[in-house]
Amino acid sequence: MFRNLRINIFVYYFVTVSTFLGILHYFLVVVSLENIFLLAVVMLCFVTLAGVLISKLSVDPLQEHVTNLQNLSKETLHELNLPISTIMTNLHMLKKNMKDEKDLKRISRIDLACGMLRQRYNELDYMIKKQAQKELQEDFELSELIQMRIEFLQALYPHIIFKLNLQVTQMHNDKIGLSKVIDNIIDNAVKYSRNSNRIDIEVRDHTLFIQDYGCGMDEVELLQIFDNYYQSNENMQGFGIGLSMVKRFCDNQHIQLSFKSQPDNGTTVILKFKQ
Repeated sequence: MFRNLRINIFVYYFVTVSTFLGILHYFLVVVSLENIFLLAVVMLCFVTLAGVLISKLSVDPLQEHVTNLQNLSKETLHELNLPISTIMTNLHMLKKNMKDEKDLKRISRIDLACGMLRQRYNELDYMIKKQAQKELQEDFELSELIQMRIEFLQALYPHIIFKLNLQVTQMHNDKIGLSKVIDNIIDNAVKYSRNSNRIDIEVRDHTLFIQDYGCGMDEVELLQIFDNYYQSNENMQGFGIGLSMVKRFCDNQHIQLSFKSQPDNGTTVILKFKQ
């Protein structure tokens, strides 16, 4: 598709420029037109028409491609909802009738995997809605949101001890986007805290503090953490794009994002929300 698009644009551009030069030569040399204003008007009309046609030629196929992808995403999302809901409903029914401890552990692992699928479903739904409208703002309580995220992450990281000190804070923000930000920050805290199993989370004065006691970072690393694909430890799993997404979200939502870190003394991520 894109190869043919490039060829079409090149051919049309070549023909347009050649025609432009031919018209200019005709009026200046053959006709010897002395009315510069008339020549300028003719050239402006021609250039405008050529610009409109080139933009249409280049944008229309891309717009059609994006529309098809959006429709496919919406249809896939709709089809995923029923099987996920069915699995989760039947899992809860099976749990009630099970007594064997091993079977309950297996069911719990399946339940956790379904919860992760539901999370991906919600994020895909969020991305589709985000494309349709610029702002997805709602009222919610920050400490309740953090407790929900901790419940979800605790199942993924059962060895981590979360110390919470949460002041009741009413918010009007992008709730799902902020959930992804919190997940990313805590996920990084876990990854870089191999020698520690404690993460402190505090909310006070419209500010969120997430502190780990891991390897920490020096000043050079702090300057690079928002770069895409940057990882201070190349042995860590992941693609190193989490913090760049966090910063982009915070910039869009006017949230002040800052870091305090020292090597071997851990890192504190600070999100200050506007009041």
